Amino acid sequence: MKNYKSNKNVVYSCKYHIVWTPKYRRCVLVNGVDTRLKELLNQIAQEIQVDILEIEIMPDHVHLLIEVDPQFGIHKTVKRFKGAT
Repeated sequence: MKNYKSNKNVVYSCKYHIVWTPKYRRCVLVNGVDTRLKELLNQIAQEIQVDILEIEIMPDHVHLLIEVDPQFGIHKTVKRFKGAT
């Protein structure tokens, strides 16, 4: 059970691959914006207790591989990430 996490109610391994783009898929994630975005995503992940397994920021889109507690929900996680960045 090395690959599973647990809390008092469930044992889980919920990993999600999330991809999102800026409006009109413009190349705006360059010149330090990508570095700041990575810092913000890591900070938010710590606040809401989400594990970021992989992160890749391209000039026109972002890839995240995250592990989320199923009781918190992926929809709330994405809302927090996108709302704060």
